[in-house]
Amino acid sequence: MQLTTREDIEAPLDFVFAQVTDFSGFERQALRRGADVRRRDANTKAGLGATWDVTFPYRGKDRTMRAVITEYEAPTNLMIKMETGGLSGLLEVKLIALSSHRTRMTVSTDAKATGLSARLLLQSFKLAKAKVDRRLKDRVAALAQDIEDRHKRGR
Repeated sequence: MQLTTREDIEAPLDFVFAQVTDFSGFERQALRRGADVRRRDANTKAGLGATWDVTFPYRGKDRTMRAVITEYEAPTNLMIKMETGGLSGLLEVKLIALSSHRTRMTVSTDAKATGLSARLLLQSFKLAKAKVDRRLKDRVAALAQDIEDRHKRGR
């Protein structure tokens, strides 16, 4: 199942990439939402091969997901491969400079099932594709707004 959305952000390309790759900030957000996040590689900086194990509650069970950065081309491209219980997916973030102070962010996801229970879960997402697509668009729009706000504040 593939989903794609894009947002234009009033901030320079380098600033947007720095915000999108602020993984320690994303780790803190996940912890506040009840997830357990563990960095698996020794490197503390973002980059190719960075790996996390994330345990989070979903539908009444704790699920564990491994996320690995498989592509890291500053300041334009980031790809993260995720795997959990029979489900694998890619999250790709592409950034394009529209001007010196405006950046287009395109976020794409692609999920594939490798087991029967994951196929059923993915099928339920496909049936509710419009709702799932809207949730992704809303989350990416909120991230874009947050990046714009940080840039305006001079962070």
